[in-house]
Amino acid sequence: MTDNLEQLRYPIGRYQKPDSYTKADLQEWISVIEALPGWMDLCIENLDEHQLQTPYRPDGWTIIQVVHHVADSHMNAYIRLKLGLTENNPTIKPYAEAEWAKLPDVSAVPVNVSNTLLHALHRRWVVVLKNMKDSDWECTVYHPEKERTITLWELTALYAWHSRHHTEHIRQLRQRMNW
Repeated sequence: MTDNLEQLRYPIGRYQKPDSYTKADLQEWISVIEALPGWMDLCIENLDEHQLQTPYRPDGWTIIQVVHHVADSHMNAYIRLKLGLTENNPTIKPYAEAEWAKLPDVSAVPVNVSNTLLHALHRRWVVVLKNMKDSDWECTVYHPEKERTITLWELTALYAWHSRHHTEHIRQLRQRMNW
């Protein structure tokens, strides 16, 4: 049962930081970030309220919480990227994502609002990513919770993984439930 819960929690595996990157890696990560809003459209298409309130795993977030979380998380990522591009190794602000998922905007705001936000946010994010110079990818931010410096190329790899990770939560739930 533990292996099954691990698979439900990490359907594409846990994030593994790459040791390095190539231009092809960057293009792939940017493509994933660009595709995420469309993937979310397909993930939530035609789901009713009961389905949207279904957790993707036992003791996991509901589909509504996942979509709102992705919007919250990716807003933070976009801001972190811009801070890294405009400041010298800025310290980023961690946030309590599990607590954010309990705030009233998650339960009171329709899920399509966060999905619309993702479309606008990712359009801007991708423009920045596609126009970064080679040296920009080595710019850094400092994460005080992780107590380490993170390059912008790694930040991009992480959020490409994050995009796939949460898309698979919803996609696999739909598949298991035959929705």
